[in-house]
Amino acid sequence: MPGYSRRTGIVLLAVSLLLCWGWAGAHADPPRADTAQIRELGRGPGRQTQLEVYSAAMERGVRITVLRAADPAAPAPTLYLLNGSSGGSDGNWLDHTDLDDFLADRQVNVVVLMDGAGSYFTDWRTDDPVLGKQRWTTFLTRELPPIVDREFRGTGADAIAGVSMAGTSVFQLALAAPGFYRAIGSFSGCARTSDPTGQAIVSTVVGTQRGTAADMWGPPDDPAWAANDPYLHADRLRGTAVYVASGNGLPGANENLGYTHGDAVQLIYQFLFGMPLEAIANTCTRQLQDRLRALAIPATFDLRPTGTHSWGYWQDDLHRAWPMFEESLR
Repeated sequence: MPGYSRRTGIVLLAVSLLLCWGWAGAHADPPRADTAQIRELGRGPGRQTQLEVYSAAMERGVRITVLRAADPAAPAPTLYLLNGSSGGSDGNWLDHTDLDDFLADRQVNVVVLMDGAGSYFTDWRTDDPVLGKQRWTTFLTRELPPIVDREFRGTGADAIAGVSMAGTSVFQLALAAPGFYRAIGSFSGCARTSDPTGQAIVSTVVGTQRGTAADMWGPPDDPAWAANDPYLHADRLRGTAVYVASGNGLPGANENLGYTHGDAVQLIYQFLFGMPLEAIANTCTRQLQDRLRALAIPATFDLRPTGTHSWGYWQDDLHRAWPMFEESLR
């Protein structure tokens, strides 16, 4: 991201939060301006399919990677996976987890969005001078799924999971399209977005990508903040399978040079920034757990006794959440 390094953005986020309490391919036919469709399509490596899908709502292409189901000739449900605040440029499901191997023998299409930095994957009210037109709710719930189902023999059964920023977005997407997702997974997210701490988190995350949160939901006193707060509208999650996980910020099994493959800078990041960020996510997760419990809404919460804000733990979260997704997608 021009003018920002990964760690510059993380520093801004950590400081703000701690003061308050994380193509190639063959060309298809040119897209019509009024419809979403595949603009470019390429195969590989392995069972991956690289797509650029034109979004009519955002008037641009969106980069996506699809891991095809074990039997591509047979119908399959779809699991959508969202990356964190960088949209995948500073870490993603494909490069930082064993996703490809873990689901290799499963009859499920996996769609990894490689875009959406700082967007919260929602429909913004105003085009942002830096981030541009953001219409992610429209894209993810209306434009993209028909294309995936058509191209990859989708059954229409869908689930979604996300980390960090996207751990908030999965709730918002489920609330915006009731019944569309059979199951959602939130890993190290923060569902509460309209109280002062939540607004600080959102504004800082958007700001690390040089965006302006006011272009998303207006000024802090705008009703749109509350309207998009999953914590306030948690009663509408009833009937959706929910899996929520976070660590508590204490060093765990992945805080060592063996895990980081000798990368001392990455290890320092996990200690200095991954620890406080995950501690904040843990507070958010416990608040949501209390809220759902009070509403008598079933949900699975995995409050890990250790762990920082980093990909190794999110890989483990997906492994633990998979049985719920598999059951919901049948």
